[in-house]
Amino acid sequence: MTNSLRDSLKTAVGEWYEGKLTRHNHLDALSHIDDALNHVPTEFAYKDRRQFMASCFGHFLTMHREMKFSGGIIHLLLLRELHHDGPTDEMQFMLRNQFVRFSKVEFCLITRLRFGIVPDKTKFAAMENGIHQRYFPGADEVSLEEIMGVVTVAEFGKVYNAVKLCLIYMLNWILMGVDERFKIFVWQFRLVEDLDAFDAFPWGAHVYRHSIYSFKHMLDGRRDRFE
Repeated sequence: MTNSLRDSLKTAVGEWYEGKLTRHNHLDALSHIDDALNHVPTEFAYKDRRQFMASCFGHFLTMHREMKFSGGIIHLLLLRELHHDGPTDEMQFMLRNQFVRFSKVEFCLITRLRFGIVPDKTKFAAMENGIHQRYFPGADEVSLEEIMGVVTVAEFGKVYNAVKLCLIYMLNWILMGVDERFKIFVWQFRLVEDLDAFDAFPWGAHVYRHSIYSFKHMLDGRRDRFE
């Protein structure tokens, strides 16, 4: 069994190299969401926090936050990736003499995010005087860095404004791990105006699709940089 797994390695044992991956773990930013919800005006602070905690991302605020990310361990795991005949959107690895799998099943169990068919994002209608217009008037593009600025310092004068901005912030910065210069898609601003529709969206499928693509290509071209 061990020899069979070794023969299926994408990177032969003799070609393994030392390295580590860039840290894209932003779990410490969960405190920014806590702070934003704590700075909501008293008259609707309870409603805002209750709404966020009941949302599709609310359970992340209750998770243990002292976890340590190790780029070296992730690098070693990716070196052990196997060729396989299974679904193209999963990864298989050799750990010692054991075969292990990472697929949407494991991702769903870990994250508790919803899976399903991702709808046509162009159908989400713009909302007059929504958070896009309210906080970024006249801006055709809004960067994640600008979202961060609002979440961390803004005064929220209307119920659920903080919730909507924190949901977009958590999606892109914490779950997707994108760069702060990333431009937020307009459809996200439109979707979040309907909090029920936002919660019903299959975010698990959306985040997993981008994550598995990133994992599969994470070692591309890296060997030359570490030799």
